[in-house]
Amino acid sequence: MPELSRFYGIVIKMYFADHGPPHFHAEYAGTEALISIETLATFAGGLPPQALSLVREWAGLHQDELRAAWANASKLEPVDRIDPLP
Repeated sequence: MPELSRFYGIVIKMYFADHGPPHFHAEYAGTEALISIETLATFAGGLPPQALSLVREWAGLHQDELRAAWANASKLEPVDRIDPLP
């Protein structure tokens, strides 16, 4: 599973050929959430509120890059790293 980004102890990953809807995995302190790329809603798992807020802020800034990563991962093609939050 490629790592897309890492910031403030949060790791963002995306599986190759994963199930829909288009999403990414966010991991923090032993917790994991699946976040929809389109709505930025959590649809499985969960994160502490502050970590989730940071993930949504980051994802909102990088939605187009996340869409491109999903398209590539769906075709088993390499995905690019995405800049972390500053």
